[in-house]
Formats: sequence, C-alpha cells, structure tokens
Amino acid sequence: MLRKEVPQVRNRFTAIVMAIALAATAAFAADEPKKGPEPLKIKIGDMAPDFTLLAYDGSKVTPVSLHEFRGKKQVALAFFVFAFTGG
Repeated sequence: MLRKEVPQVRNRFTAIVMAIALAATAAFAADEPKKGPEPLKIKIGDMAPDFTLLAYDGSKVTPVSLHEFRGKKQVALAFFVFAFTGG
C-alpha cells in the first residue's frame, strides 16, 4: 500500500508547488509599471492643446476650457508646482 500512496503524494506536492509558482508569477506581473501615454512634445510658439480645468471664484466652481478663449483673448498659462500644498 505504501507504494501506491507515494505517487499520490508526489502529485499533490507537484500541484501545490505549481499553484504557488503561478501565484508568485501573477503577483510579480501585477507589479509591472503600466505605460501611460507619451508626453506631448510642445515647442515654443506651438498652439497649446485644448484642456479643461475647474476654476474657483470664491463662491462656486466652474469648468473653464482653453477653447473658450481661442480667437477672442490672449491667454498666458502659468503653473505653480506645489502651490498651496505646504510642501
């Protein structure tokens, strides 16, 4: 009887080892960084791509899009990195 039980134990052990290996592979594959879209290559003098931001005037929040100003007004874009963050 002992000889018949040994292959069953080996098969179970092999199945457990394979399951652990598959789980480890899946865990490492999930940690791979995802590729985002390529950054825009804007040069001085190029037209800015359209975008929409939320503007707060002290009482309400309204969406403001760059296309609303195209051909009507000149727009200067300024970005303040970490503004109002305390860092």
